[in-house]
Amino acid sequence: MKTTIQEQNGNMVAILEGRLDTVAAPETEKAMNVLNDVEDKDIIIDCTDLEYISSAGLRIFLGILQNAQERGGHVYIRNINDQVRTIFTITGFSNIFEFK
Repeated sequence: MKTTIQEQNGNMVAILEGRLDTVAAPETEKAMNVLNDVEDKDIIIDCTDLEYISSAGLRIFLGILQNAQERGGHVYIRNINDQVRTIFTITGFSNIFEFK
């Protein structure tokens, strides 16, 4: 699992590549912790190359969303594949995240 955080067009973007499963979650969460301090910028989680997400990965996404909302920010999910979209739908996460 590879996680890259960068600023793009005034937004903070997390680019995820690989499988975000229980094994990869601790390292991914550590890499994404910087997003919990973002103010005055939207957060975009780019899932173009995310192959799979487990409940541990969903928990990371939810934590980022909750922290952003406390600061008045927004979190968007970008470019999820059909398999990941199915997981979001089954778990109800498709109702709490905004998609681009």
